[in-house]
Amino acid sequence: MAKKIMIVDDSVSIRQMVSFTLKSAGYETTEAVDGEDALGKSRAGQYDVVITDQNMPRLDGIGLTKALRASSGYRTTPILILTTEASDAMKAQGKAAGATGWLVKPFEPQKLLDVLKKVGA
Repeated sequence: MAKKIMIVDDSVSIRQMVSFTLKSAGYETTEAVDGEDALGKSRAGQYDVVITDQNMPRLDGIGLTKALRASSGYRTTPILILTTEASDAMKAQGKAAGATGWLVKPFEPQKLLDVLKKVGA
């Protein structure tokens, strides 16, 4: 059965590019427009991996990561933050929140797929 991945980004074009890359590699994808939308979808179904942007309205990626880690269903789920943010301080905040990995946009499709394999997806 295909692994289910939720893609969280307020940019339609980024969601579409990530979704296309993942679907082409055999993954099932669900898209969320921001952290609040993602939280609602995470409660409605279980995902094998969450890929989230950092800077979004309503709830950012680090806030989403903290909220998911507080939920029993997502304590060990890989959460990757895919963002334009590249500072060490921001990466440290992501790690402290429980993020599994940090990828900087623009992303390389093969690199994203390689990271997913490393986290067991």
